Amino acid sequence: MNWLSSYVRPKIRALVGQSRPDLPENLWDQCASCERMIFHRDLEANGRVCPHCGYHMRVGPEFRFRALFDEGSWQRVEAPRVAADPLKFRDLKRYSDRLKEAQNRTKAFDALEAAAGTVDGLPTVIAVMNFDFMTGTMGTALGEAFITAARHAVETRSAFLVVTASGGARMQEGALSLMQMARTTIAVQEIKEAGLPYIVLLTDPTTGGVTASFAMLGDIHLAEPAAMIGFAGPRVIEQTIREKLPNGFQRAEYLKEHGIVDLVVPRHEMRATLARLLGLLLRPKLESPPAAEVTSGPEVATEDEMANVDAGQ
Repeated sequence: MNWLSSYVRPKIRALVGQSRPDLPENLWDQCASCERMIFHRDLEANGRVCPHCGYHMRVGPEFRFRALFDEGSWQRVEAPRVAADPLKFRDLKRYSDRLKEAQNRTKAFDALEAAAGTVDGLPTVIAVMNFDFMTGTMGTALGEAFITAARHAVETRSAFLVVTASGGARMQEGALSLMQMARTTIAVQEIKEAGLPYIVLLTDPTTGGVTASFAMLGDIHLAEPAAMIGFAGPRVIEQTIREKLPNGFQRAEYLKEHGIVDLVVPRHEMRATLARLLGLLLRPKLESPPAAEVTSGPEVATEDEMANVDAGQ
């Protein structure tokens, strides 16, 4: 990349700088898998999937909402604010400073954003984790956002979809981050007790405490191709068990073969797949008539009928 930024780009600017002073900086992207250069318009048109090798690049909540919801149907579900730095944690930097940097860069309050709308006309709440916000780690703010989105789904009789991308629990919040595993699990139970579908879309990477809690509790688990999904990383596992792991270990296709993931779905097919699943799981519940109400008490036998019973007739 150095020769592009140091040599090629200045030459292009020198040639077109007079006629195109507003030349954008990011005309090309490099695929992290095959390392080929992709024109930014082609990449966006392909849903940020490499047209050469099919690598699915990481995307944020705004992209997911636009890609999955019916156009113009969705609006944000605002989460309550929590204490920014409950433990006054500091390592090389203060935790509060790290939060401000992430908030300024992503324009988001924390690592999970939610919205409510429709998918193929069916009411759906979608919660999306943003890996660009402190590697999508789970703290108290994420827990509150998840619970708020889940309860909004219950109140509006909507399906609940969560899109995971996380490095696990947030170390700067200590035990408070671990408590979110239990809290989000209870929120998932509320969804299921309400008889509503809970679907999880696992994207690259989904690890740590997120995998150990709400990410593995779905009625159906979808995954994007080649997404890494697991608790500990493969290097840690190899060092622990002192064995070589099989090829593709912890990747979406491997987990599908072993029954942990139900479907591996390319990004351009995700909305149609989600609409089909919601049609099977949610539409019958919304279209079924309410149970008939009992308007009268049980029938009471008449005196003549009781007399016949006493006479053995």
